[in-house]
This record gives sequence, C-alpha cells and structure tokens, in this order.
Amino acid sequence: MVTVGMFTNSSRQEERTGKYGTPRVQYLQELVSQFQNATSEETKERIAANLSNFAYDPYNYTFLRQLNVLELFLDCMTEPNERLVEFGIGGICNACVDPSNAAVVAQCGGIPLVIQCLSSPVRNTVNYSLGALYYLCNASNKEEILKPEVVDVVKRYASAGAVSVMFSNLAQAFLDKHVSELK
Repeated sequence: MVTVGMFTNSSRQEERTGKYGTPRVQYLQELVSQFQNATSEETKERIAANLSNFAYDPYNYTFLRQLNVLELFLDCMTEPNERLVEFGIGGICNACVDPSNAAVVAQCGGIPLVIQCLSSPVRNTVNYSLGALYYLCNASNKEEILKPEVVDVVKRYASAGAVSVMFSNLAQAFLDKHVSELK
C-alpha cells in the first residue's frame, strides 16, 4: 500500500520547501559538490547515504541523470570502503526501477560492478545487488547478467532461506523473472 505523499511531485515539493526554499536540483547539486570536495570518509559516507535515499523517488530521476549521480554511485562501488560500496549499490538499486536510469548504469559499465557486489560480506550490499540485477536485466544485456556463474550464485541465495529470507526471496524473484525465460 502506497501512502499519499510517499513520492514527490512539483506541487508537493513546493509545499515542502516553501517560497524561499532550495529547489531540489540545486540541493542535489550541492550534495554532489560536497561529496566531491569531502576529505573525510565519514562525510563521504553520509553524503552517499543521503543521495541514495533521494534515488528512490521518481521525482528525482531526471536530476540524478542530469547531475551524474548514477556515475557517482558507480564510483562509490569501486572504493575499498564497504560503506561507500553499500550506499553506492543502494542508490543504484533504488534508481534502476526506472528504465532510463538502468540504461545509464549499463552504458557506464555498471553491470560488472553490480555483479561483483553479490559476493560482498555486507548483507545490505548483497540485497541491493540482487534488487538492482532484477531491474537491470533486459533483452539488451541479459547475456552479460545471466552468465552461468552469476545464475549459480543467485540460485545459492535463492536456496538460502534458512540463512536469510530476504536473500532467498529476492534471488527467487530474479530467477522467476529472468532465468525461467531461458528454458
């Protein structure tokens, strides 16, 4: 059940920011600039987490593409800092519900990074990776995603219900949607 006001639209955004509030695109640009200029890992983590939260709302999708936030998330996924990886893949997972965002991720070489997150020691990172692959997989890139070694990992997660119901359910949804098509 979706509650009223869960997602933003232009009139709701105007109500929330007021007459003199910062427009969303400007606010997101400020976050991106702060991230790029940050010297502390903790500050980068906080900003990446904040940006990742904005990636769930369709109102922000155009801004995310315009400001190259999807690429910022992919860059986070290449960092040795597991928290940045987690927030990067979380942002990708949130944003990939939109086909235009999914296309940007694929065009920027993000699919191998998402697949790599399947082997993370961080539970959230694995969950976000499974969710992102669910939305990323389509006719134009299914060969890249549905490699036997990737399908095997997803099948292991699907059968791991005793360890994590969430892993199991996400993995099974992926298999039901994308792998059953291969038969």
